[in-house]
Amino acid sequence: MPNREITRLTLYGDSISGNCMKPKWTADLLGIAYDWVEVDILQGGTRTEDFLSVNPAGQVPLARWPDGRALPQSNSIMLYLAEDAGSELVPADSFKKAQMMSWLFWEQYSHETAIAVRRFQKHYLKTPEDQIDPQLMARGRRALGVMELQLTYTDWLVGDAMTLADIALVAYTRVAHEGGFDLSEFPSVERWVSRTEAALNIPHAKEAA
Repeated sequence: MPNREITRLTLYGDSISGNCMKPKWTADLLGIAYDWVEVDILQGGTRTEDFLSVNPAGQVPLARWPDGRALPQSNSIMLYLAEDAGSELVPADSFKKAQMMSWLFWEQYSHETAIAVRRFQKHYLKTPEDQIDPQLMARGRRALGVMELQLTYTDWLVGDAMTLADIALVAYTRVAHEGGFDLSEFPSVERWVSRTEAALNIPHAKEAA
C-alpha cells in the first residue's frame, strides 16, 4: 500500500483512531490538499511488509509526500503541517509555543495512554469490564481533572485561541464516553470539546456515534 504512486501529500490512517484524525483535521483546517488512505489496524493493515518498509514502527498515522519524505507520529505531523503553513495553530510567542508542546507531550504520556487504551479495549475489543485494568479509569479521570482545572479558567489550553494542543487533546476526549468516562463530571472540559469541535467543523462525537 505505501508503495502506491502518490502525487501529493498522502495521509495513511484508520478513521477509528483519534491519533489518525489529528493530522487529518489539521490539514482540513489549513486547507491543505491531501489523499486519505484508510488502513484497518484491526485487520493488521499496519503489519504488512509493504507498510513496514515505510514505517518500521508499524503504526498510523503516517504522512508521505511525492518527493519521498515520510513522517510518522500524529503530533509530529500536525506540527510540521502547521509550521510549514505559517499557521497560528502554533503560537508565535516562544513561551506559549513551549506551553503548547508541554500539552502535546502530556497528551501522549498521561492522557492517551489511559483514555484511548480504555476506549479501544471496551469499545472495539469488547473486553469485559471486569477484565479491564481499573487503573485506566483512575488515570483517565485524573487526566480529565487536570484539563478541567485548566479549562475552568481559560477557553483554550494555551492562550486565547485554539492551538495544536486543543486538536491533540480533543481527539480522544470527545470519544471518552466510549471508554466509559462520563464527561458530564467535567463540565468545563465538556464545553471545551463542543467549542473545539465547532472550530474544527466536525460533528459532535455523541451525535455522530
